[in-house]
Amino acid sequence: MITNKVAVLGGGSFGTVLANIAASNGSDVYLWVRDSEQALRINSEGANSVYHPELQLSSNIHASEDLDEVIKGSSIILVATPSLIFENIIQRIAPKINKGAHIISCTKGIKLDPFRSMSDIISTNINSNDNQIGVLSGPNLAKEIAKNKVSGTVIASSSKDLINDVKEILSSGTFKIYSSDDVQGVELAGALKNIYAIICGMADSMGVGENALGLILTRSMAEMSRFAVAKGANPITFLGLAGMGDLVATCTSNLSRNYQLGYHLGTGLNLESAKEKVGQVAEGIRTLEVIKNESSNLGIKMPLVDSLYNIIYESAKTKTLIDDLVNNPNEVDVEFKHRGN
Repeated sequence: MITNKVAVLGGGSFGTVLANIAASNGSDVYLWVRDSEQALRINSEGANSVYHPELQLSSNIHASEDLDEVIKGSSIILVATPSLIFENIIQRIAPKINKGAHIISCTKGIKLDPFRSMSDIISTNINSNDNQIGVLSGPNLAKEIAKNKVSGTVIASSSKDLINDVKEILSSGTFKIYSSDDVQGVELAGALKNIYAIICGMADSMGVGENALGLILTRSMAEMSRFAVAKGANPITFLGLAGMGDLVATCTSNLSRNYQLGYHLGTGLNLESAKEKVGQVAEGIRTLEVIKNESSNLGIKMPLVDSLYNIIYESAKTKTLIDDLVNNPNEVDVEFKHRGN
C-alpha cells in the first residue's frame, strides 16, 4: 500500500460498514458524506445515527463533507455512492487522485445512454490503467455486517496488487474476501440481481409459495447470465458469491431494500408510495430501466425483466408476473453446458 490513508466515498449503509472494517484494521479512514451536519454527528458521536445508530465506529474514522480533504493522499478509494451521482463524484475527484491509487467501485448499478458500468465510468473519467480499478460485490447486507455476522464478498480486478491491498484492509474474522479477474461478470451480477430482488419481494407478498420462489430464483439466474454473456462476461462467475450468493441473500431477505420495494409493490402500492416506505435508495428500479432498454436493443430474452417493467411502467397487474412466467414458451433449464473432449 502507498499510504495508510483510505477514502470511503458515501456515508450510507454499506459505505459506513466498509469504513469501519478498514478503520478497525488500522487504516486511517476518511469518510465522505454529503453534508457537514452529518459529518459533525459522526465525528462527535462515533456513530452514523441515520443508517447504523447501534454501531460504534472506530476512532480511526474521520467524516468530512470536503471531498478534496478525503481524497488527498489516499492510496485506496472505495466509492459507495448511489449510481445516480457516481459519475459526478468520479469527475470531481479525477484531477486530485494520487498517481497509482486504487479505485474500487462498491456501487451496484448501471448507467444508461450509453450503457456503462460503474467501472466503465471510472476508466472513462480517470487517466489510469486497468490495474488501478476494481469492483467489490457480493451478498453484503449492511445491517448484518454491522452486527459482525459472517459475510463474504468478491474483489474483482486485473491487478493482483489491488486485490491483495483490498484484502488487507477489509478482511476480518467475520468478513471473508474472495478474488476474481472477471470484473464485468462480478459487476453485472451485483447490479442485475437487484431487479430480481424486487420481483421476489413482489412474489412473496402475493403468497406464491416456496416452489414458485425457487422457480423465480433459477429463472432469474438464467436471465442474468444470459445478459452477462452477451456483454462478454464469464457465465461461471454467476455460480459464485457475486452471482448466486448475492442473488439468494438479496432475494430472500427483508433486509434488502430492493426486496422491500417489491414486497410493497406486491401489496398494491404504487412506485412512489413503495419508495417512501423503504426510505432508502433501491438501485433495482434504475437498473430495470437500463436493462430493459439494453436487452431490447440487443435482442436478449429477459421475460422476468419484461414482466416487472410492464407492471411498474405499463400498469400491468401484479399477477401477470406469475402468469407470464408459467406461459413463457422457453422450457430449456440450463443453457450453458460443459462440453467434454
